[in-house]
Amino acid sequence: MLNYTITGKGAKLNKIKRILYSKKMFKDRDYDIVVIGAGHAGCEAALASARMGFSACLFTINLDTIGQMSCNPAIGGLAKGHLVREIDALGGEMAKVTDKAGIQFRMLNMSKGPAVWSLRAQADRVLYRIAMRNVIESQKNLDVKQALIDKIVVEDKKVKGILTSLGIFYGARAVIVTTGTFLKGLIHIGLEHFSAGRAGEFPSIGLSDSLRELGFKMGRLKTGTPPRIDAKTIDFSKTEAQYGDDPPIPFSHSTEKITNPQLPCYITYTNQETHKIILDNLDRSPMYSGKIKGIGARYCPSIEDKVVRFAERERHQVFLEPEGLETKEYYANGIPTSLPYDVQVMFVRTIPGLEETEIMRPAYAIEYDFVFPTQLKHSLETKLIDGLFLAGQINGTSGYEEAAAQGIMAGINASLKLRVQEPLVFGRHEAYTGVLIDDLVTKGTSEPYRMFTSRAEYRLLLRHDNADLRLMDKGYEIGLLDYPVYQRFLKKRGSIQEELERLKKTRMKYDDPNKSETLEQLLKRPEITYKFIDEHSPSDKSLSDEIKRQVQIQVKYEGYINQQMQMAERLKKIEGKKIPQNFDYTSVNGLSREVLSKLQEVKPANLGQASRIPGITPAAISLLMVAIERLKREGDKRAS
Repeated sequence: MLNYTITGKGAKLNKIKRILYSKKMFKDRDYDIVVIGAGHAGCEAALASARMGFSACLFTINLDTIGQMSCNPAIGGLAKGHLVREIDALGGEMAKVTDKAGIQFRMLNMSKGPAVWSLRAQADRVLYRIAMRNVIESQKNLDVKQALIDKIVVEDKKVKGILTSLGIFYGARAVIVTTGTFLKGLIHIGLEHFSAGRAGEFPSIGLSDSLRELGFKMGRLKTGTPPRIDAKTIDFSKTEAQYGDDPPIPFSHSTEKITNPQLPCYITYTNQETHKIILDNLDRSPMYSGKIKGIGARYCPSIEDKVVRFAERERHQVFLEPEGLETKEYYANGIPTSLPYDVQVMFVRTIPGLEETEIMRPAYAIEYDFVFPTQLKHSLETKLIDGLFLAGQINGTSGYEEAAAQGIMAGINASLKLRVQEPLVFGRHEAYTGVLIDDLVTKGTSEPYRMFTSRAEYRLLLRHDNADLRLMDKGYEIGLLDYPVYQRFLKKRGSIQEELERLKKTRMKYDDPNKSETLEQLLKRPEITYKFIDEHSPSDKSLSDEIKRQVQIQVKYEGYINQQMQMAERLKKIEGKKIPQNFDYTSVNGLSREVLSKLQEVKPANLGQASRIPGITPAAISLLMVAIERLKREGDKRAS
């Protein structure tokens, strides 16, 4: 079926053959699933599709940038680290590759409760890319091709394949689009701008037009990146070293030990002189001159935005982060900017430690197209086109981790669709991935979305430490987890349960010689840790530190955990009130025009999702509930 021309013409030909014939294009071959874009979302989507047994092809503009860390050389952080652990628990790759490439690991927020502990790792940018490419190219059922995709071919509202810029057609039963910042990407440095997907790479123009032609509502977003600094020109004596944890804690549940050398980061600060240079040159900023139309990230603003919005602040923190073990390039985290190069040089050299520094790569801002995510189902399949899935920054998110979480879910659900099975959709009480997707498809976004622990109502249930306990059963059930990995998990879960039971049954006298208490009761005391159990009544089995931490958390926070589980059960009841797919909202008396418009746009799957749509009132939910119950009764009568 390779390299043949579709011939013939007239009404007898179907739409795809007419396209190919009229433009003298070629058909290469068919795949079950095609993934467009080989960033973090695309890699996870392609791997999930192939590992679930389907023929898949990953298309990228440049094979050399598979798994490229486009912005900062780090994975994880607050709430983002939770997403990475969830990806790993499902059978994804990001955590494993991070462990192979990691050069500093730090568990954040350890002074607070376990609900907000989160792992962050600096990664060697080159090692990460090489490791991910190796996994992709070694994966059974997965092909990789370098091509610029211009069009998604659709027939009768159902995806049929893709067309490349060279006129090659690839058939597909499902297509997953993960284009990052490449859709009509436009880079800004000062008042100069040029088209690019990221620095040095072509943008995707035709694909953006294709999505619009299919009827998708699209917007424009903006993100930015800081300058990269030559370490030979940094005076580290004027900065504060920040070291990682020793020993480093891996991201993946299957990694036993981190073997890379570990490097410190360095902290310095901007000052009033820095801020004055920035303020004096705002007329040369594309943000403040009106050149940039896209909306930027609220939680990762440019340095000029920070200086203007927080004028009372005398300084802003700058993290100098190593790009890798074999390079002198450092990432200046904290000062992303789109100011001209000469202004970048001036203000960077006012920062302590950077007075003599040389910029290796200038900072820039990039604008790009995205699809408003309320046009998606919770499976990440589009409502408009059957078999078309979107994942990553195209849905309005920012960050590698948010993209990868969407990518694995899109790959899973495209595969389940081809199996003719129900999609895998996580509730807000089950996973941060569920919170992320529900926020996108229900509330939508008009600015780059970033995950925070505060977005989760049940964050004590969704801890970093229990991602495997929450999700590994699902990962194994759908076929993404190998049995040896799952077997180790079952052994760990069994050990946790055995130890919890032992603590409930074992009694000892502590501070009252006339009264004994169970080890569980003692461990609930704020001043007692599992170290006390080890010293006074240890288990006769060898337990890892990870198991001991898990047991301690479950015992100490049992009351709060049960409280949140009860709240989650109440949520499940309202989530169980399904709304028929073609429900006529105009038939519900009493809904305002605003509420009616929002319900018709989002088309919520159940009353729980409807209740989370911004502007939907409790009164409107009550009216909906009555109307759905009435419809159900009428259906039951007709059936009888």
